[in-house]
Amino acid sequence: MMYNKRKECEKMSDKMKVKEDTSPVIERFLRYKLVVQGRSPKTVEEYRIDLHTFFSYLVATRAGLSPSDDGFYDVSISGVDNDFVKSVTTLDILEFLVYTANERGNSTASRARKLSALKAFFKYMVATEKVMEKNPAIDIETPKKKASLPKYLTESESVSLLSSVLEDTESRTKERDFCIITLFLNCGMRLSELVGINLSDIDRELRSMRVVGKGNKERIVYLNDACREALIAYLNCRAKNMDTIKDKNALFISRLGKRISGKTVQWLVYKYLDAAGLEYKHFSTHKLRHTAATLMYQEGGVDVLALKEILGHSQLSTTQIYTHISDKKLEEAVSKNPLAHLKPSDLSGKSEHDDENE
Repeated sequence: MMYNKRKECEKMSDKMKVKEDTSPVIERFLRYKLVVQGRSPKTVEEYRIDLHTFFSYLVATRAGLSPSDDGFYDVSISGVDNDFVKSVTTLDILEFLVYTANERGNSTASRARKLSALKAFFKYMVATEKVMEKNPAIDIETPKKKASLPKYLTESESVSLLSSVLEDTESRTKERDFCIITLFLNCGMRLSELVGINLSDIDRELRSMRVVGKGNKERIVYLNDACREALIAYLNCRAKNMDTIKDKNALFISRLGKRISGKTVQWLVYKYLDAAGLEYKHFSTHKLRHTAATLMYQEGGVDVLALKEILGHSQLSTTQIYTHISDKKLEEAVSKNPLAHLKPSDLSGKSEHDDENE
């Protein structure tokens, strides 16, 4: 019960209170990230949540409260000012990271993100506002993420997923859903990129479309034959319902006539995965992005540098995770060793003279 109560309190602290309970210092930093550095609203919101979590923890612990106390999650950070920020030590941050691991059960990736937010905040306080002389987070090592290969659908599983859409006889949005999944599997789009596509972003010849990725960075996504055919079929259906469409420029429309939401797209992906017998994969839309990247690299022979541009990665190191080799290819590589088929019986006739000449 205590664990569930703590989780509920955390959710309230992270999502409901965070926008109302803030401080001028934090707001200045967030505006700097959004306006000056051009970070996306989503990224800035993540900064807000992580900083709120840290300073709430610090205010509570300095007031003598512990995570088991009811009031621990009810403290306000409105009093966090320059003097409070200057008082933060490296030890404070280290103890916070221990708290996030032991009390909140945060993953390594989540703790790494929180530390990254703190490093960025204190860097701003040192370099821009010049409130501090040294960044107390600068020398703290980032928690190491456990290396893992991206999960993806095989080519045959991808075909099954697409087929499950066409086989849904009760669906009134078959063309839309088929187009969405086709774009995911062929172009490797992010969920936010797909739902944000406008009609004005699409090339007149349906050869390409513009998408807005992380950090509001625009890129051109090129469409293959499968994408064009699926897009044409959907646009024809969409045109028949123009009178009911409220968001006229949005490409993908919900049943209510508005731009489709990310949650709806995620739900329909789950629906068709289940219909294809792939529900055990526990896939998200992002795994379909992994699928597109993996199939392009492994089966299509796409160069990793080209793949980087297709996926909209800013760093090549992010793309290189897709250069993993399947178990089948590893097995094939080992079998190509010239000694692969050499058996003890093949060596039994070898003479001592042969040994002497070696």
